[in-house]
Amino acid sequence: MRSPRKMLVAAAALTAVAAGLLTAPAAVAGEPAPAVAEKYVALGDSYATAPGTREYDNPDDECRRGPLTYSRLYAAENPSMNFVEASCSGATATELLATQVPQLTADTTKVSVQAGGNDVGFVEVLKNCILTLDDADCLAGVEAAKAAATNALPAALDQTYAGIKSAAPNAKVVVVGYPRLYTIGGDCGILGLSDTERAALNSAADTLATVISGRAEAAGFSYIDPRAAFDPHTLCSGGTEWVTSLEWDKLNESYHPNPAGHREGYLPAVRAALG
Repeated sequence: MRSPRKMLVAAAALTAVAAGLLTAPAAVAGEPAPAVAEKYVALGDSYATAPGTREYDNPDDECRRGPLTYSRLYAAENPSMNFVEASCSGATATELLATQVPQLTADTTKVSVQAGGNDVGFVEVLKNCILTLDDADCLAGVEAAKAAATNALPAALDQTYAGIKSAAPNAKVVVVGYPRLYTIGGDCGILGLSDTERAALNSAADTLATVISGRAEAAGFSYIDPRAAFDPHTLCSGGTEWVTSLEWDKLNESYHPNPAGHREGYLPAVRAALG
């Protein structure tokens, strides 16, 4: 006959086994850990939002966001991913740091950022070249913008990129560049800018690419250079254009990626860079 002490020990052991069977283990060796939902945050200016697409969530919203931009298309391809659209038309790198970067969080896994064109006044340069009849006046404005890109923009980008790294330290960050606008010597009809002005504007895009890619590399971010993809589809190319031409009825639609530019130009590059 078993002693009362042995019977108590056996009962306790059975109770422990039963509890172990009823309680699910936290993890099983060799099994992958549960997937953590990815979070993608899009930062940027009008090239990252909807000007040029003519499709807006709310035409009266000054940020001018819409459904046909590369960030929206990328998010739609990844419906399980949390998506935050912080991009806002007109933003400079400094404004992006103040108003968009705070929307990043420590659990952010992917970031795209496109800024710099507004810092050098590129929109005003374009307007000046459109409205002036003097090539020299247009070229002077372009050179001033290039000087701003070389001298002032690097510090602004460095501060913005540092803010992104601090707010989202574990995120994969891709910096998105700007395309050239014109095919030189192409067929633009009897109206529009001269080839001299077009070449100058293209050179401004090249200067921006040099500066932005350099600061992205210094920050440890990837850089998307869209120029080669867009070049066969620029204004006056004679083919399918990926940027909008001058639109007198809506100047703010002019010289931005159109739906094809976002879908065929930017989206494949963003997809490849972010995974």
